[in-house]
Amino acid sequence: MHDTPYADLNPDRILDAVESLGLRSDGRVLSLNSYENRVYRIGMEEGPALVAKFYRPGRWTDAAIGEEHAFAAQLVAADLSVVAPIAYRGCTLHPFQGHRFALFPLRGGHAPEPGDRDTLRHIGRVLGRLHAVGDGERFVHRGVLTIDSHGIDPVEYLLENEWLPPDLRSNFETLAHALLDAMEDCWERAGDVHTLRIHGDVHPGNILWREDQAHFVDLDDTLTGPAVQDFWMLAGRREDSNDPLRWLLEGYEQFRRFNRGELHLIEPLRTLRLLHYNAWIARRWHDPAFPVAFPWFEAPRHWESVITQMQEQLSAMQEAPPDPD
Repeated sequence: MHDTPYADLNPDRILDAVESLGLRSDGRVLSLNSYENRVYRIGMEEGPALVAKFYRPGRWTDAAIGEEHAFAAQLVAADLSVVAPIAYRGCTLHPFQGHRFALFPLRGGHAPEPGDRDTLRHIGRVLGRLHAVGDGERFVHRGVLTIDSHGIDPVEYLLENEWLPPDLRSNFETLAHALLDAMEDCWERAGDVHTLRIHGDVHPGNILWREDQAHFVDLDDTLTGPAVQDFWMLAGRREDSNDPLRWLLEGYEQFRRFNRGELHLIEPLRTLRLLHYNAWIARRWHDPAFPVAFPWFEAPRHWESVITQMQEQLSAMQEAPPDPD
């Protein structure tokens, strides 16, 4: 385990890494918002600034990162606006003094307008094209989104490492088992679910909106999973209108058919994200950036809130899925 994975990643080392590729920086380094990896805006002596992404040691193999980069390149080749790594000396992943990094073009923009019909139809069209490319090949070295990987493993990690306050542990464990059973039932109701290469983390923060177009960033969580994983975070909560989901699918199905059975997976996927997110923070607690960024994580009030959300998700999975038609 890398207790302090970025302790030696100071501005001089960051610039030395970038310049090891034959580039000349102007000495400016600006840290960008990222917890899993470390990401910096690098000013260049010639040309626009670049973005340097230093991958978390031990998280991905070189082969897995290579699949991320290859997928991004395929999307760009299909004329999709995805921020893909730049190749230097024929490579996109570069080792430097115990670190691995990639350079990306700097892109501007803002989060898309939530709930806007034309915006969501456009994003749906982009996702339809993205999934058409994603279904053309299979990942070998990247993860697969399953109840085991994003549900059972996180629950076991939180319990085994005693993250739950003692007075909440039993309630959490009972609810977790009920949630896992309910998710299995939802997956069974969904029927034959096709999986493919997906973005994996499509939320407004990973979409740059400019010039009336969606530009997708951050394929760090790309994996094999159902198409609906790339929809539900943009579609709102079940108690809201079904219009956003309908608008997304109207755009999507101009390029690719969507299996309506996957609508049964929206609430299970929301539940998996809840469990996985909390275990992710717990697994990264040794990184000094995490206690600073998430100071509330160890407080009993946070875990009371988690249990409340788990109860809500258990009820949600017992209801009929949304009907966007």
